[in-house]
Amino acid sequence: MNTGGEYHAQLKATGIAPPFVWAVLAGDLPEGINLSASGELSGRPIKAGAYNFTLKVEDSGHPPRTVTKAYSPSVSEALLLDWLEQPKVRDNRIDGSVQVSNGSKDTFDLTVVIVAVATLDQRATTLGYEHFDLKPGASNIPVKFGLALPNGGYVVHVDASAEIAAKNSILRQRLQTGGPLQVAVGP
Repeated sequence: MNTGGEYHAQLKATGIAPPFVWAVLAGDLPEGINLSASGELSGRPIKAGAYNFTLKVEDSGHPPRTVTKAYSPSVSEALLLDWLEQPKVRDNRIDGSVQVSNGSKDTFDLTVVIVAVATLDQRATTLGYEHFDLKPGASNIPVKFGLALPNGGYVVHVDASAEIAAKNSILRQRLQTGGPLQVAVGP
């Protein structure tokens, strides 16, 4: 299961009298996933992580019989974005790089935009822009950026958007420097 990806699974029960009613007995389903009373797990997971929950199914017998089962699925990030080289000031430039990975089975139409936002007037200057297809399973693909800037403090923002047209889905990731980087020598 990947974040942002559509997930569907129909649970089945055997050996007890239909119709069946399904419910979560303990724990939490991944955020964005729902369980119907008929046993369909569906939705788009929102948050990566390991999950633990117990489901129960009850038949229509008199008295009703109940079966429980524990599940421990993990949800991974479909789109990964991380710093490869943290942004650094070199003379009058801010340079750095990020890396992107595709943890899904879909090709992404990926756009990565890197901007430096001036702390004084909030003016944004583009440090880098890339647009390309990111194939399933591609990992640690570097995207470099850099530009000469006027004197001042700048917070660097990186936004990655992955469109999966066939699924009418867009995944997003964002990075930001912890504080402003100071450029002391103008271009």
